[in-house]
Amino acid sequence: MNDCLFCKIINGEITSDKIYEDEYVIAFHDIFPQAPVHILIVPKEHIESAADINTGNSYLTAKCFEVVSLIAKNEKLDTGFRVITNSGKEGGQTIFHLHFHLLGGKTFDRVGD
Repeated sequence: MNDCLFCKIINGEITSDKIYEDEYVIAFHDIFPQAPVHILIVPKEHIESAADINTGNSYLTAKCFEVVSLIAKNEKLDTGFRVITNSGKEGGQTIFHLHFHLLGGKTFDRVGD
């Protein structure tokens, strides 16, 4: 994807405040943090949204959540954290490359039941 912001970050065309990278996943601080800890976890393979996860690429979602766990421990979020992904325009997605927001460092209001 030539115009994908996250693909450009992955390819090193745009700098980020990177805190983790391996062959499958990159993680970096969100430039508009919504909590004291707000980190984006992004698979390196371009997957447009959660609606596009399938049996051929679902291992990348698992890799992302392994990184969520690692970063949460490193950030000392032992009392809790939130992981969010938006899917599609009506779901609030603004960058159409699957990514997960790791939010922590504060108490969150309860969402649904």
